[in-house]
Amino acid sequence: MDPKTLMTLKKSLCVFCLLLILLGKKAAWVSAVAPTMADCEPRSCGNGVNVSYPFWLRGQQPSYCGFPPFMIICGNGSYSPVLEILGHKFYALNIFYHNQSVLLTAVEFFDDSCPLPYENFGFKSSIYPFSISSLNRNVYFLLNCSNELWGYESIACARNLAYFGGEYNMSTRLDLASLGCVLDIVPVVESFKASNGDVAALLRRGWLLDWASPDCTECTAGGGRCGFNDTMGRFMCICPDGVRPSSCTPVGHLKKAKIKGIIIGVSAATCFFLLLCTCYRFYRHKKKRQFPPSTKSLSQSASLKPSLMDPEMDSALLQTHVFSYAELEEATNKFDASDKLGDGGFCTVYKGKLQDGRTVAVKRLYENNYRRVEQFMNEIQILSRLRHQRLVILYGCTSHQSRELLLVYEFVSNGTLAHHLHGSRESQCILTWPMRLRIAIETADALAYLHAVNPPVIHRDVKTNNILLDSNFHVKVADFGLSRLIPKDVTHISTAPQGTPGYLDPEYHQCFQLTDKSDVYSFGVVLFELITSKPAVDMTRNRSEINLANMAITRIQKGELEQLVDAALGYQSDEVTRKMITMVAEVAFRCLQSDGDMRPPIKEVLEVLQAIESDGNRPEKKEHGVAESRDDAELLKNTEPFSPDSVMNRWTSRSTTPQASE
Repeated sequence: MDPKTLMTLKKSLCVFCLLLILLGKKAAWVSAVAPTMADCEPRSCGNGVNVSYPFWLRGQQPSYCGFPPFMIICGNGSYSPVLEILGHKFYALNIFYHNQSVLLTAVEFFDDSCPLPYENFGFKSSIYPFSISSLNRNVYFLLNCSNELWGYESIACARNLAYFGGEYNMSTRLDLASLGCVLDIVPVVESFKASNGDVAALLRRGWLLDWASPDCTECTAGGGRCGFNDTMGRFMCICPDGVRPSSCTPVGHLKKAKIKGIIIGVSAATCFFLLLCTCYRFYRHKKKRQFPPSTKSLSQSASLKPSLMDPEMDSALLQTHVFSYAELEEATNKFDASDKLGDGGFCTVYKGKLQDGRTVAVKRLYENNYRRVEQFMNEIQILSRLRHQRLVILYGCTSHQSRELLLVYEFVSNGTLAHHLHGSRESQCILTWPMRLRIAIETADALAYLHAVNPPVIHRDVKTNNILLDSNFHVKVADFGLSRLIPKDVTHISTAPQGTPGYLDPEYHQCFQLTDKSDVYSFGVVLFELITSKPAVDMTRNRSEINLANMAITRIQKGELEQLVDAALGYQSDEVTRKMITMVAEVAFRCLQSDGDMRPPIKEVLEVLQAIESDGNRPEKKEHGVAESRDDAELLKNTEPFSPDSVMNRWTSRSTTPQASE
């Protein structure tokens, strides 16, 4: 062995030894601060309330004893324990672990001699990881009224005119415009009659909030304590001899596992050292032509995960045209930066022109690791079997033996819907209301097709950035990297939540169950983007309005739809437009229900949107038609999620069937 090679090997050995020393120190440090069962023993707080997983006591227990949102504050005067939700402090009157619910009331209701609701909690769409219990009753208050009202229970201690309205249910309809009041809907556990007509007592007795958290049974059955790993962001089981992913391993098995781990570690270290030697000698004699790191062979990446190797990959590629790398390199002028159309989460898209004259969009992977390859293969497998005028066309891809994995699509010339609503093309103000409604209908048409094919396809990433517009502003839905096939005989597949913040179905996020209603929720957000021209998430907005879905639901429940609508759409000036926007807003409101069963199927959403467009294109009727428009314009001020007499009586729930896991 020549001296240079020997010197290189010595350096590699030194680096390797240093890594072992650092790993040993890290292991010693981790063991020094390892979670202990004693820290997470259940504790009593305040009025005899027992606090244990998933709850934990701030200042008295480490945060790993429970989930971050379940932090309990103890010792807050006479009101303990206290749970903070949505920036408000609530007095936890009792915690019911058997059915995962907590009885809460606002701390302000005890501090104030004249308690009044301060926020509409009646139909909150998302209070992650909590949800409003169906066991509550919903009562309503009319606050800050401009005139005295008859037929309501007056709250005499209030400085402004305030009234208790009674129970709020499906038949409750209020004309807030004429009453001149603010409507607040509050969940309570007790009826007004049972509280002897005492509004303060009714509010102080609280309301039920359900929660969702990973099952702790397996861990406690093995003698452990449940906790949460902040670093990994997942559940952990704290055992007498250490931390486990889900349950405590018997001591005998643990020793065997440690010995096995040592053997595997030593073997891996030896292989790593030998690999360094082999790589060094190989690269000294390889050919002069070398590819940059981003051009590794796809077959190398596929070898990281057996499911991505032949013959599955070959069979997927055979379903679509296979381009050569050289052909696409030429089509994109060697991936010239001036032809770049945009960047995705893990890829760059270039405009190109094939030899046959077709203008295309070429998606180029940043790095060929197995996770990225898996998403690319998923897109090939799904798009190659779908044919619909509102879905982007996949022309083909490169071979798995190519220098890079590239996907080739039809070129859609007018950018994304996001660009036109609140992006680089916003200032052009091209999208009129009829165009926006047509875009909504065509997007719903594409989703309805996906949900109807056999097996059905759930897109899982419906958003305005994935809705492309051609030169005539017709829709092409794109990006199927996260999409999933779901058998027709199941209602959902169990999988870790993936998608884009602001569009992600809260039920999917909490329960890890992906359904076709998850796409419906995302589409509801898109509808509100079309109405408001605002992005789904905007950190510059007020904290309570960062999420567009939450902001829209809150405004609609308060009868403030007018404040949401983009002023350029003619909502104020054109009666027909006002009526259509109002009805589309109700469709979006239905799509954003926190309970997936209460959302309409996308097929029914499509039918309603088509009916709205058709009605809007008819000649306006005299007098009677004007009156109907006014009635519809006021509709959302009075609507609640389960109203039976809304614009379109199409919302029906589906029967349940078995599930599938991914």
